[in-house]
This record gives sequence, structure tokens and C-alpha cells, in this order.
Amino acid sequence: MQTCALPSTKAQDGSRPTMGAERMDVLVGLLEGRRVGLVVNRTSVVGEQQTHLLDTLLALGVDVRTVFAPEHGFRGSDEAGAAVADHRDAQTGLPVVSLYSGTNHSPDAARLKDVDVIVFDIQDVGTRFYTYISTMHYLMEACALHDKRFVVADRPNPNDYVDGPVRRAGFESFVGKHPIPVLHGLTVGELAGMILGEGWLDAQGKRCDLTVVAMLGWNHGDAYRLPVPPSPNLPDAQAVGLYPSLCFFEGTSVSVARGTAFPFQALGYPDKKAGDYVFTPKPLPGFDSNPQHKDKRCYGVDLRGITFEGGLSLRFVLDFYRRLGSDEKAFFARPRWFDLLAGTDALRKQIVAGMDEDEIRASWQAELNDYKKIRRRYLLYNDSR
Repeated sequence: MQTCALPSTKAQDGSRPTMGAERMDVLVGLLEGRRVGLVVNRTSVVGEQQTHLLDTLLALGVDVRTVFAPEHGFRGSDEAGAAVADHRDAQTGLPVVSLYSGTNHSPDAARLKDVDVIVFDIQDVGTRFYTYISTMHYLMEACALHDKRFVVADRPNPNDYVDGPVRRAGFESFVGKHPIPVLHGLTVGELAGMILGEGWLDAQGKRCDLTVVAMLGWNHGDAYRLPVPPSPNLPDAQAVGLYPSLCFFEGTSVSVARGTAFPFQALGYPDKKAGDYVFTPKPLPGFDSNPQHKDKRCYGVDLRGITFEGGLSLRFVLDFYRRLGSDEKAFFARPRWFDLLAGTDALRKQIVAGMDEDEIRASWQAELNDYKKIRRRYLLYNDSR
């Protein structure tokens, strides 16, 4: 059964939204007398002092038994794609169970035997390929299979748009778990409702007992600047805003400036024809120990100073494809990975065919319109756009 603590239209403090995890009267009420597992990371902070939710709940006497760690780890210091090992949290002594170690993305019965309810409180960035929403999916399945309650403490979507190709059948992966567009225009709480309502869980016919603790004082379209970087390579608002457009480059031969102090804020390739701006990716432990084009001078563009309206733009990919001579094999260094990020092979084929952005966008519209109709059924917050 799905239940939701519905939001109001005004922030309690008159200035910023109240996160679901900050609604302690609701959250603690759901957890009293229960053994609790937390799915949290560096973004799971509450209040003006930005205290971690784990520490807050422990101070309130909540019986937290286990922490489940997603990509980048519980404290958020592991680099992208690195396996996260089980361990004990040095500050609390609690066991930390990895949900990102090899192919292990879901806790089994043994890992869940000491918990009654799991709380998911992680800041998403609103893109299909950001892996925290896939982690949420697998946890919802595990809770359904093992009769555990699943609580989502909701947070804003900083890339709150609906845009991009919808993931098609045959392109399922950990960066494309759901048939939704690149920018899905939902909070994690709303997406959890969609996952449940659309029957996307593979839970042997069992239904996840889902509760969403919604925010106060946030509506769709409201700007929101993240107080904590959501992962090591998204260090600031510019990187978060550009991420939906630049992540496609991870399937190409073009560097997104991993291995610098400004990842996802520059583009480069080891050839002067790529541009005038120069940077050299270096191993940076905790960020990227083996960045693309490591120790090579990359030429390209610096995007730190540009004004970007947000959303999804193809101009960067189309521009660099032309800069590198429209050589399909040279540009699409990992074509399958590019397709998984896009959720389809159509985008890559459209780029190779020489289609412009307007033509490519037109090809998405029918599927996007169908998705928008589904999305409306799961909105917890006003959307007047």
C-alpha cells in the first residue's frame, strides 16, 4: 500500500524548502519501535547545521541497525564506478552494507533480517543515468520480497525538466533501469510512486509497502541549489546543471575533465583541432584515479563561465562530433555505453547521419508526450508549467 505525507505550499521557515528528512515529527513517528536501515550518503543532511541524518536519528533514540551504501559510498568519498566494500562506520560502529560491489545491488534476506523498515534519503540530480535511482529500485524490490517497509524522505530535483529520449527495450542497465526520459522531471519520492504504480518491480507478485515523506515548500519549477555536492565529480551547481548534457561524452573519446578540479565543466581531446582551451587530466584519488586521457594535454572548451539555462542540450555533443571530423569510430569510443546512457541507439545513429538538434528533438516528442501523461499521475507537488 502506498501512503504519502502530503506537502504544503509554503516553506516553514519562509525561505527554503523543508526536506522530507527534516520532518522529524513524521519520520520518527514512522520509525518508533522499529529496527531501521538507512540508505544514505554525503547528501543526507538535515537542518541549518547540515547534520547527517544518521547522527540525528541516533540522537533521537531511533534504533538504526544498518547503513546501506550506494555508489560513492556512505560518506560519499569513493570515485565513480569503484566497488564499495562492506565495512563498519568509524563514527558510529554500525555495519555498512554495500549496494555497489560488483553485481551486488540488492540486499538479500540475511542482510535484511535485522531491519523492519528501510529509509532512503539521497539527493538525486534528476537524470535517468544517475545510479541512485537504480539503487532505490532494487531496494524497493528487496523490501517487497522480504516484507519490509520502504520509506522515501523526499528532496528537490535540481534538474527539474522532462526531456531527452525515453529508454527503450533492449537498453536496460544500471544507468537505465526505467523506461523514462533522460530528464524525468520527478523527485525520488514521485519516481518511487511511479515504479510501484507502473508495475516495474520484479518482486514475484509482491507489492512494496511504500511511504513517501514529502517536502514542505517546494513545487516543480522552483530553483534549488544543492547544499552538498551529490558525488565527487559534481562539485558545484554548474557541474550539476551541465551533467545531463555532458554525461553522453562518457561513451566517447572526449574528456569531460575528470581528473581536474572542474569535472563536467570542460570538454577536451588530445588534438588541437578540438579547441583552444587546454587541460591535462591527472589521477585524483577519491575522484578518478584513471581519468580518460590521463597525463595528456587535452584541447577543447572551458564551460565554467558560460550561462546555461539548464535542461538537456545536444549542442555540445554535436559540436565536438564536428570538431573531431565526424569520424564515427574515433568519436564513439564506447558506442554501447553511449547507447545505454541515451537509452537507445537512435541518438548515436542520428548524430552520424548528420541530423541537427531540432530534427533529433522532434523524434523524441511522441514518446515524451506519452511519458508526460504517466508522470502527471504520480506528482506530489504542484507543476503549473
